[in-house]
Amino acid sequence: MVSGDSGAARRLLRLFVTALGCLAATVGSARAAASPALDSGGTAWVLMASALVLLMTLPGLALFYGGLVRARNLLSVLMHCFVICCVVSLLWAAFGYSLVFTAGNAVIGSLDAAFLTHVREHVLPNGVPEAAVALFQMTFAIITPALIIGAFTERARFGFVVLFSAIWLVVVYLPIAHWVWGGGWLAAWGTIDFAGGIVVHTTAGVSALVAAILVGARDGFPHRLEPPHSPGMTMAGAGMLWVGWFGFNGGSALAADTAAASAILATHFAAAAAGLCWITLERLRFGKPTSVGIVTGCVAGLATITPASGYVGPLGAAVMGASGGILCFFATGIVKNRLKIDDSLDVFAVHGIGGMLGSLLVAAFALPVLGGIGFGHDLSASGQLGAQAIGVAAAAVWSAVCTFAIVKLLGATIGVRVSIDEQHEGLDLATHGERAYDLA
Repeated sequence: MVSGDSGAARRLLRLFVTALGCLAATVGSARAAASPALDSGGTAWVLMASALVLLMTLPGLALFYGGLVRARNLLSVLMHCFVICCVVSLLWAAFGYSLVFTAGNAVIGSLDAAFLTHVREHVLPNGVPEAAVALFQMTFAIITPALIIGAFTERARFGFVVLFSAIWLVVVYLPIAHWVWGGGWLAAWGTIDFAGGIVVHTTAGVSALVAAILVGARDGFPHRLEPPHSPGMTMAGAGMLWVGWFGFNGGSALAADTAAASAILATHFAAAAAGLCWITLERLRFGKPTSVGIVTGCVAGLATITPASGYVGPLGAAVMGASGGILCFFATGIVKNRLKIDDSLDVFAVHGIGGMLGSLLVAAFALPVLGGIGFGHDLSASGQLGAQAIGVAAAAVWSAVCTFAIVKLLGATIGVRVSIDEQHEGLDLATHGERAYDLA
């Protein structure tokens, strides 16, 4: 009896171990099905693209803008870019990413991913970790308010720049990014924006125009202003922007694939065409092509192709870039000379006009007959144009209204402008107690 009981116990033990093995295999299979396999190539590209987009702000945009201002204000521009990077990064981690990319509703996301909860271990269906996507999108959130500071350089208070950027991110950028990229109501309408023509350039450009009007012109505008203190610095910054834009547009594919390669090609051709168009117009109108002109034209082309870069072919990209370079060239003169608006570094004329133009032109150049990939939502070209127009209009109106409210609120509380004496002294010394150069 003892040996029989022992045999039965061994059989029960074997059955128990077998059952545990089956259960473990089942759980392992379920986990494998729930967690897509990691795509190491795609992940590496998204991480590299994130670094490239951050390079666009630090130091690309900082140097591009810094070279265009007076020598006495160089450090203030660099400070603005750095502090915006710090503030936006923390806000993005706390709730920004969650409000854009969680389900929520048609207007705004939820707080389910606040402080990037559960993001670290999650792999998206395309094989890229959600943490990498959160990092990549954070760099977009950083550069967008940084673009706006070009509208009121050399006369805005440092505290105003910090608070304006933080509030603007929350009330303008996060909702509109959700509308377009987070499954919000514009996405449901069929609005497409590959890398930020609406979300980044339209919002920043329109907000810059409103802010420039409300903050007011620099003392001496438009006839007694000093020229850019370092066009060479501006060209160096523009070069970083151009290279960084490969990550900006190519990385928006969120994969190392044909879409990323096509987007980078389109980006490059658009910048080249726009730069050449700009200096041609300068030569015809003013007699000389300038270094600041060619880089401004390139940036205009880059802004124009951004919303369409993943949808159009090389020829369409070059035509779009040329169109952006030409239209933005004339827009800069209209804003400053005819409207007398001191948008100091032409944020609206270059980024706003370029982004809106590209967002509309995608409805034509994404057609397969022109080398594009076609449209989603079973839309025709006219239907896509309507969806694009709705997206541009909604983003522009929301940006303008909110920016007006933010500037008025801060003007009534902490103040917006430095004094005339501080403006003449330069913000480097007046605000930060430092000098970029020994001007003695």
